[in-house]
Amino acid sequence: METSAATVAAPQSHRITTPEHLENILGGPPHPDIIAKATPHTTPLVREFIRHARFFVLATADAAGRCDSSPRGDLTSVVRMPDEHTLILPDRPGNRRGDSYRNILANPHVGILFIVPGLEEVVRVNGRATLTTDPELCTGLALAGRPAQLAMIVRIDEVYTHCARAMLRGKVWQPDTWVDHGEVPALREMIHEQLGIAVPDDAPPARAEEYRDHLY
Repeated sequence: METSAATVAAPQSHRITTPEHLENILGGPPHPDIIAKATPHTTPLVREFIRHARFFVLATADAAGRCDSSPRGDLTSVVRMPDEHTLILPDRPGNRRGDSYRNILANPHVGILFIVPGLEEVVRVNGRATLTTDPELCTGLALAGRPAQLAMIVRIDEVYTHCARAMLRGKVWQPDTWVDHGEVPALREMIHEQLGIAVPDDAPPARAEEYRDHLY
């Protein structure tokens, strides 16, 4: 049974409102080594990890703090790292909403989670982004012969590695734990439901969206 937001709102007596309260719940402050692992720059091994991370999630927020996260992927990673303090990331054709980029125009702070398919460890980068259509940069970020639409330049504030616990708990890369795709609602069905319109009777199979054959 679904519950409303009012039903699940925590009573004031159970709310966590201070860092000290939070640390008590989590078992105390983190070990100093955990704090120290964050650096304001990448290292050679971190850059090598990012070079293999052909999938990442980009987190942004607008001027009012409303957050958004967006998945990004390429057949091969084309992230550029001209120095230890900078990342340059490409944009590919999409739905043209540009939510992440509109946020960056209002609030440059970004968080990026780099994932290497098949590996449980991840790398997290926080920084400040700017956007550019510089032809040299966009051409250097080309994939399948097509330059990037724009480039996002991230000046790094913080880099740190994240252990494998979450991926291991979720068994993300273990096919024998994957649900039958037929049991999961398809994007088309979810959109039609959100908009309150019926799927046409003569519609093709749910996951035959034409964009799958035109990625670049």
